Amino acid sequence: MKSTLAALAAVILWSSLAGLATMLPGVPVLLKTAIGLLIGSSFALPLSRFNFKKLSVKPSVLLLGVYGLFGFHAALFLALQSAPSVQANLINYLWPLFLVLLAPLFLKSAKVTPRLVMGSLIGFLGAAMAILSGSTEQFNFSIGYLFALIAALIWATYSLGTKRVGSFPTAAVGVFALVAGLLALVLHLLMEPRIVISLEEWIVLVAIGAGPLGAAFYFWDYAIKNGDPQKIGLLAFLTPLLSTTFLLIVSGGQLTYLLVLSAALIVGGAVIGRVKDGV
Repeated sequence: MKSTLAALAAVILWSSLAGLATMLPGVPVLLKTAIGLLIGSSFALPLSRFNFKKLSVKPSVLLLGVYGLFGFHAALFLALQSAPSVQANLINYLWPLFLVLLAPLFLKSAKVTPRLVMGSLIGFLGAAMAILSGSTEQFNFSIGYLFALIAALIWATYSLGTKRVGSFPTAAVGVFALVAGLLALVLHLLMEPRIVISLEEWIVLVAIGAGPLGAAFYFWDYAIKNGDPQKIGLLAFLTPLLSTTFLLIVSGGQLTYLLVLSAALIVGGAVIGRVKDGV
């Protein structure tokens, strides 16, 4: 139960990212990511009770963490810069499906059952409806779609990898975020223009660092380690639905029947996937 609540907390926080990011149109993407991750890394100190020994991890585990946090965001941003954002985001949200299907490659106890596959496909259909609702863009080939697919694979394999190694404290996620944030900052200095950040923008950046690029990663790590990654993956399809809903609220838009149907499919897929076969 605690792992499910932690996963839902991560999903809710992640779904706020798009809405918060729209408030920072003048802040370069890599800079937003760098500041958010660096702020998010500070959670490690209170979680470790300022015991720095709890923040030390094996080089292989650190590599896994940086692969996940930095690799995912780098691939996703490349996708968003070189392909229509709606379609790139849709392909990126294959990662919950990959989390379900790839689990047996990482975990001996995991099995791909017909109900899990059915629930995942229904959940992805619901997520697709949420992402595409209100969009008039059409699919045309773009290299960005490949980057979005890579991002999805990175996050799914990172999540399953943390479940497999499972020996490091959740507070160590802050070390992953620190290194990933520093890498993003270096890339910002090399690739993006310099800007002056206003006080209002700093407030939003702190909110991003505290939530979707901060606490969400710690909640997710706890959920994956202590729960069933495949069933948690089904809950992750809620992220694009909630994200789209929050964006509509921020922009003053109206909820559509398509979003209501999307919610029903996602919840239905999660219920189907969580029922044991043969019951």
